[in-house]
Amino acid sequence: GGDGRGKTTLLRLLADDLTPQAGQISPGIWPNSSDVERPQVFWIDPRSTAHHSINARGYLDNQAKRWPGFDRQKLAAVIKGLSLAEFLDKPLYMLSTGSKRKVWLAAAFASNACVALLDDPFAALDKPSIRYVIGLLQGIASDAARAVVISGYGAPDNLCLAGLIDLGD
Repeated sequence: GGDGRGKTTLLRLLADDLTPQAGQISPGIWPNSSDVERPQVFWIDPRSTAHHSINARGYLDNQAKRWPGFDRQKLAAVIKGLSLAEFLDKPLYMLSTGSKRKVWLAAAFASNACVALLDDPFAALDKPSIRYVIGLLQGIASDAARAVVISGYGAPDNLCLAGLIDLGD
C-alpha cells in the first residue's frame, strides 16, 4: 500500500504493540491469547530510537538473550551477507537508515521467532542486501514452523508470497 494506508499500523496490531481502537483481530489471532498460547513474534519499528544509546553488537547480544531459539551461527551468516560487520561497534544513532535496518533484519532472522513482522524490509538497502534478504525469505518460505509478514509499497520481485493484502495507493 501507499503512504499512510496502514501498513505499519497493521504490523503493530499483529505485534500487540498497538491496541485496536475498535473491533477485534480475528479469527483467534494472538493479541487476545494468553502468553502461553501466543507465538513468538519478532517486531521492531524501523523508526525506533529506543536502542540508540547502544551499539549494534550490544543490540544483537540483547536479542540473543531475549529469544530462546536465537541462532548465533545464522546471525554470523546474516552479518556477513548484509556486509554489517564494520558497523557492529558503532552506536545505533550513528548508523544510516539502511545500516540500522540491516541490524533489525539480522536480529529478526537470527531470532528464529515463529512470526517475524518486517516493516518495509527493503527500504534504504543496497541491491546486494535486497537480494540477500529475498534469499533469506525464500528459505523461510519452506519452513512450516515460521512465518514472515512484510509490508511494502508493492510486492517484491522474485519472492513467492503465500498471500497479499493490497491496501491501495
